[in-house]
Formats: sequence, structure tokens, C-alpha cells
Amino acid sequence: MAKFQPILTRNYGVPNSRSLEVYRERGGYQALAKALEMGAEAVGAEVKKAELRGRGGAGFPAGVKWSFLPPNREITYLCVNSDEAEPPTFKDRTLIENDPHQLIEGILIAGFTTRTKIAYVYMRAEFHRPFHILQKALDEAYKANLIGRKIMGSDFSMDIYIHRGAGAYVCGEETGLIESIEGKRGWPRIKPPFPAVAGLFGKPTVINNVETMCCVPHIIREGADWFLSIGPDGSKGPKVFAVSGPVKRPGVYEAAMDITCRDLIFGDDFAQGMVDGQELQGVLPGGISMGILRADELDCKLDFDDVRKHGLLGLGTGAAVVVPKSVDIRMVLLNLARFYAHESCGQCTHCREGTSWMAKIAKRIADGAGRVEDLDLLIDVSKNMGMMPGLNICGLSDGAGWPIRSVVEKFRGELEAKIKAQPAGAAERAIEGINPAYYDGAGKVGAV
Repeated sequence: MAKFQPILTRNYGVPNSRSLEVYRERGGYQALAKALEMGAEAVGAEVKKAELRGRGGAGFPAGVKWSFLPPNREITYLCVNSDEAEPPTFKDRTLIENDPHQLIEGILIAGFTTRTKIAYVYMRAEFHRPFHILQKALDEAYKANLIGRKIMGSDFSMDIYIHRGAGAYVCGEETGLIESIEGKRGWPRIKPPFPAVAGLFGKPTVINNVETMCCVPHIIREGADWFLSIGPDGSKGPKVFAVSGPVKRPGVYEAAMDITCRDLIFGDDFAQGMVDGQELQGVLPGGISMGILRADELDCKLDFDDVRKHGLLGLGTGAAVVVPKSVDIRMVLLNLARFYAHESCGQCTHCREGTSWMAKIAKRIADGAGRVEDLDLLIDVSKNMGMMPGLNICGLSDGAGWPIRSVVEKFRGELEAKIKAQPAGAAERAIEGINPAYYDGAGKVGAV
């Protein structure tokens, strides 16, 4: 198999890669010029033909999403999701830090195609460095007449602004993002109407992820057929993966989506395996909301389809966190549960209460006071919340419930063994309000 040649990350490590000069020297903005010659309809058709699927988590085809816009609209907005709130995702941040003009060119082509006049890059507040890098690139592009009025001498005009969010996980959901840009509390909206019809300021709106936008210039420059030659059916084009945890080489890697989780974690061109001889227990390969793979499931392909065969919710963001055997699986369960309990916006009863219940149950198990029936209770709660059972406004509760269910089902034996190894009566004392951490085993209780 020929070695994969980087596409989205091809400028990583190139001296002064953030500058307009270097980006243009390496072929930058040629795709924008080509798009302006092709016309909006032809560009949209090419993106749809390329089968570009969103890289932010849902995997919805970008060209199809653009086609949902009403044909007789007067105003269109484009929102680019750079919130990147899914733990442990950091790929979009690096795309901005290393090659901001790639993102800008993608935004401009998408804006031209969708007849957008104003685009907002919604960026989480903690991204101080990416913010300044992208703003400097935007300033360069404005001075070069690549943004603003009559771009490249054409009739196309467009402005791009950065809007900084406050770091809420739920603002990664597209309507929560819209509410935040409008200056409101970042609560997801009831749908319909969908953003393509009534989005930002009540006008037709397109929302795409940073990595998705970065793919667009390459599709236009090289053609849809070239893009379709990369990766397996249904999962075409390059994908940027992030790897964290106790591996020899954590970082960001680009590959076609026929790569397996095993190759990503242990491959010589990727993370190169575990440090200090540690054993792998599991991998959360798509951000934490997609679920977990056991060590014997690592031959799962990281595409949009094969992951589902292994019990995952989807590919997600393609951010893999490696869990070694030295980590207590009860703590994995607790960390997952309490994150979503903290980040639920509270609008929907099933999400607000369900995430809180799961966090309390997981805390009890982690404290050494769990019951075997708690595992069934966690699965039951996870199945009775979310958009999939039709009970919630947004998908946060699906993303909260799925990894809990995944960990419990795949590590049931380990969890039951730890529960059965607890001191006698620990669960009963916890129910009575006695924290097992302060029980000395001899009937004496310390200060709680």
C-alpha cells in the first residue's frame, strides 16, 4: 500500500506556513479563483459529487446540506464551528494554528456557493493562540482583496468575522451555536425550523465544521473524482485524527478512513504504541461521546460505517483517547458521566435529570459502594434519554448516554468484579448517606 500523502496537514512544519505569502506559493487561493470561474451551481455540484461528509461529528454530506437552502432567499449566513468542545479533540485547533488560510479559502468557496455575504467563525474562548493566528490571516486576506468587496475582481463580496464563545459544550450543537452568536444563552433550539430555513437572525444559515471547510479547496482544485479516490465507500477524502493518552507519540495525524484503530495507536507513522510497556485497556476513538472499543476490537476501521458494527455511535470527531489497564474502569465511567452532567444545558428533563442520575450512580460505584443492579440502572437510564428515543431537543443526551452504556456493556465483567470485591455492606451504608471513603471497616465512621 502506498504511503498516504498529507493533504489537509501538508503545510504543517513548513516555515511561516501561516502567512499568505507561503500559502500562495504552495498553491493557495487557486481553488477560489477556479470556483469564481466555475460558478456557484457548478461548485455546489462538485462538492456534492465528492461526497464530502461533515468532520465535526455527525458526518452529514456538506453538499446536501447546502442544497437545503431556500432557492429564493435574500440573505444567507455561514457559521463555521470551531468550538471543538468534544473531549479529547484538538485537530481543528491545529488546522487553524498551522494553516489558517486553508480554512479561509474553504469558507470563501462555501460562501460563494451558498450566496453568503457574512460568515462567522465560532471559536471557543480558550483558543487564545488560534484566535490571534486566524485574525492575523484574515487581516492579510482583507488587504489582498481576498475577503471584502468584489473579491479577486469578481462580483462576489463577503466578510468573515470571528465570534468567540464562552466554552460551553452544548454550543457545539448548531442551534446552540446560533443562539450564542445572537448574544443569547447557548441553548439549542427546537427543530423544525432547521437552520437552513431559519437560522442565524432568523435567516437561512449553513453550519459546517473547520475540518470540513478545509477539505473544500482541495475538492475544487483537484476535482471530485480525485477526492473520491481516497478512502472506502461512504467515507471519502482525508481525515485528521487526534491521539492522546499514554502513547509514545500523541498528536494529530492525517489518513484515509480505511485506517484501523490499531494502526492509529500502534503504527510507526502514527502514535507508535504504549509508553513504558503499559497495556491497553480500551480506546475512545471518536471523542468520548461515541463510545469505547476494547483492546480486542482495535481492528475497527475508523470510517463512518464500520465503527457502528463495533457498537459505537459513529466516527465522531476522530479524536482517540487511549485508556491503559492501570486506569480503574470505574473512574472512566465516572469521568464520562460527570462531564455530561456538568455540560447539560438543563432545558430537557430527560437530559438534565438523566445525566445527573448517571453521574451520581457512577460516583457511588467509583467510591466503592456500588451494586450490581446499578449497572442495569445505568443502561436503563441511558436508553430513556436523547433524540433517538424522541425525548430531547438536541443530541447531547445521546452523546451522554451512549458512552456510559458502551463502557458498562463492554466492561461488565470488570465492573461486576470490582463491585463484588467491595467491603461487605458498603452499598447499604452509602444509601444511608455514609461515604465509604470515611468508613474504617470496623464500624466507625469519620467526618464526611
